[in-house]
Amino acid sequence: MASNRHLGRIIALQSLYEYEFRAKAGDATAEIESIIAKNIEPYSKALGDTEFVFSIGRGVVKNQDKLDRELQPLAPEWPLDTIAAIDRNILRIGLYELETRVVPPKVVINEAVELAKAFGSDNSSKFINGVLGTAYKQLGLNNEEKEHEGSESQVESQPVASDK
Repeated sequence: MASNRHLGRIIALQSLYEYEFRAKAGDATAEIESIIAKNIEPYSKALGDTEFVFSIGRGVVKNQDKLDRELQPLAPEWPLDTIAAIDRNILRIGLYELETRVVPPKVVINEAVELAKAFGSDNSSKFINGVLGTAYKQLGLNNEEKEHEGSESQVESQPVASDK
């Protein structure tokens, strides 16, 4: 069975994908909170920490324009609107998690690659790994991680702060 956080990221990804699809279709009723709540329902007992999913969903939607502006130069030959919606949302989640620095960067990248393997196309995982690896270096997280080595389990277990 997937870990609680891994399952949470799957639900966040599915919710963000649905949100983007509905918004592009002109559905004015598309709200990330209600989409996540609906998608969490069948998994709430197994998930435990539902706030983690809401935090990712809210954070990505709230910062989507900023995340998209930051992602574009990381993959200059791939305009965001030409990247598959599932890959685009995996990149948004990954970059959001890298920037919030709640989860260790290598865990964030690994989780994004695993999501790409499960839900993306054949080459998605390599693409996601390359883009987020570049973001990791450009954000200077590789230097920070050396300073905090060994604290991975402590950081992973901390709750995600809500931006309510």
